[in-house]
Amino acid sequence: MIQSAPTRWRAPPLVKASVVCHAGAALAVAVQPALWPWALGSVALDHALITATGLWPRSTWLGSNWRRLPDAAAARGEVSITIDDGPDPQVTPAVLDLLDAQRARATFFCIATRARAHPALCREIVRRGHSVQNHSQHHSHTFSLLGPRAVQREVAQAQDTLARITGEAPRFFRAPAGLRNVFLAPVLQRQGLQLVSWTRRGFDTARSDAAGVLARLTDGLAAGDIVLLHDGNAARSAGGKPVVLDVLPGLLECVVQARLRTVTLPQALQAEASGTVMARAGVTA
Repeated sequence: MIQSAPTRWRAPPLVKASVVCHAGAALAVAVQPALWPWALGSVALDHALITATGLWPRSTWLGSNWRRLPDAAAARGEVSITIDDGPDPQVTPAVLDLLDAQRARATFFCIATRARAHPALCREIVRRGHSVQNHSQHHSHTFSLLGPRAVQREVAQAQDTLARITGEAPRFFRAPAGLRNVFLAPVLQRQGLQLVSWTRRGFDTARSDAAGVLARLTDGLAAGDIVLLHDGNAARSAGGKPVVLDVLPGLLECVVQARLRTVTLPQALQAEASGTVMARAGVTA
């Protein structure tokens, strides 16, 4: 869970098995050409499995993926509210005001091109005690179909853009719509980034029913949860109000009633790192 200096990427078991599958198929055809239908079928099944895994946002089969906060953060009663696809000059300021009203902290996964268009708003997010993290340069709907060089550009350019605007290099990455492919994990490793998905989402980019979105987010809300909302691409209620603005007050009230505390992802990571250092030194709380 704890980030350190980037090290060499180690392929997860699924990727290693995929390599073995391809090598075995090639060897089988070389030894016995008549086996080519079976070899082709095994490779096709392998590709289908890899693709399906990338289309499952909470999967860990393609590499490390935070689906909830570290155990130490959960033990402290912490949750993390993450807000994607901004900054949006019409919505983000109102989101910040709602968070301030409850003294809550959130993590904003920002699209770098939008951050570049609204740099002052991006800096305001940080000034108010929140965190700006990497949500790719362009938020391409075909992100999961990109090759390794294109994935590298999307991640690295966003990293540079957001670091220059906020003065803080992101430490976390969320793939557009949570969809990815096998090329992302080694890119994140080189950039020193941790992939993050979520524990619960309300589909507030598609659903205009604020009560329904809130129910999905708060039913069983527990320590360690990572909650997903959107200030960019937000669905609108019948009255034209972004759903996130109707949902957020109720969500924050639920957090208070459950005696939980909101933290940014870097805060959870920092506390996790501090706890590990203390444990190694033989210090207990």
